[in-house]
Amino acid sequence: MPLRSKILNSAFSHQSKNPMSVSSSGASTVVPRDRPEDDVLFDSKLGVRTIELNRPTKLNALNESMALKIVPRLQEWDRSQLANIIILKGAGPKALCAGGDVAKLAELCRLGAEGEQKAAAYFGLEYQLDHLIATYKKPYIAFMDGITMGGGVGLSVHAPFRIATERTMFAMPETLIGFFPDVGGSFFLPRLDGQIGTYLGLTGDRLVGVQTLYAGIATHYIHSSSLPDVEQRLSELTFDDDATDKEKCNIVNSTIEEFVTGLPDEPILLAGARREAIDRCFGFNKIEDILAALEAEKTDWASSTLATLRARSPTSIRVTLRLMRLGLGFEWTISEAFQREYSVASRFMSHPDFVAGVVALLVDKVGKPKWTPATIEEITEQDAIDFVTPVPGENRLQLLARGEGTDYTQYPHAGMGLPTEVEVRSVVGATKLVVRDLVRWFVDGRNGKLGVEEKVLDVVKRKTKTVEGFVEWVE
Repeated sequence: MPLRSKILNSAFSHQSKNPMSVSSSGASTVVPRDRPEDDVLFDSKLGVRTIELNRPTKLNALNESMALKIVPRLQEWDRSQLANIIILKGAGPKALCAGGDVAKLAELCRLGAEGEQKAAAYFGLEYQLDHLIATYKKPYIAFMDGITMGGGVGLSVHAPFRIATERTMFAMPETLIGFFPDVGGSFFLPRLDGQIGTYLGLTGDRLVGVQTLYAGIATHYIHSSSLPDVEQRLSELTFDDDATDKEKCNIVNSTIEEFVTGLPDEPILLAGARREAIDRCFGFNKIEDILAALEAEKTDWASSTLATLRARSPTSIRVTLRLMRLGLGFEWTISEAFQREYSVASRFMSHPDFVAGVVALLVDKVGKPKWTPATIEEITEQDAIDFVTPVPGENRLQLLARGEGTDYTQYPHAGMGLPTEVEVRSVVGATKLVVRDLVRWFVDGRNGKLGVEEKVLDVVKRKTKTVEGFVEWVE
């Protein structure tokens, strides 16, 4: 049987062995396997329910055991009238979650077809969990304290509230190990401002601390020492029975903002000339054009970025760029993203680059992997298209969250973080404002949120001109 027709073959088998069952109401329920280790800790404090990833020696890397425990808890709390808010956090000061346990997955893939199927099944389970979070009805808050990469991004970035700290280190470094920025990366990366998402997805570049707020990845920035107080304060919140989801989110948002004491005195990294170069170089649909644009820049940043792309898996680079362009289309819903990514991930499990990358860089730590093919020029655009195109008759990943509100083309909780470039453009196009009033428009609209002024002024500097004193957008 083809790999992609064995949906969740490892994590989910049939009948008594199947941890996924269908209740009398038709809703899918996941029952966790009996696991002796406490790799996830759950707690309850008044209206708050917490999920603590508890593998600090592994930087809280997500594995099958953890995912199988988290899913049923989220489903249970979704039904509970006592659970108001969900908080995700990681044990220890170093990481929320450094990613998936890819070393284990590569080990499975080295066993042949059966191992590849089990590895692909893990991704199916992970994406089901991520989609459940992305469509969760109750306020879900991720403490992105410490390393937040790969699988940790999937557990946090789709949430309406994403709190960064001075210890946050964000990256999607999958092209470095012969994979692609998954966990819904094909959805959230293209929706970042300009070409920031394409740049981060292709290069795996890291953002630290407050830079994640400025880039639109985090919605809030709070010092790590304040997180316990945030958790305590959130546990005390109560909502009226008839409160709408939007009203609940507004209450949670204003509560989190109570603990924002200031932002670090540092410039926006992906702004100004650097940001203009990113948009200029990474706006093309073909990798050859991106490479040519970087070569034409003649700057240290461009040379370094060019070398980075050349060192990544050529297949990963081609496939990632293709997904970035597909994901930006309005027909690419959050559900479509996870289902299509499962298909792509399954293909990577049988591609030599994944094992080569993980073993060389994370297991043996011998340096540069041997990619197949070795260069970008040896893989064609059509190869990438074929890689991401579902095979006719291919089974699609069955998602756990179904029904009204479980699919969308734009995040329903936008507006919690800093204004996006699209928002600024919309206001500039609809009104006649001087710069001062434009900034005030957004600062007041975000109730004085710190960082708004800096973000809007950067957009104004790069994308507008002043005509008779008023701000006008410039393409």
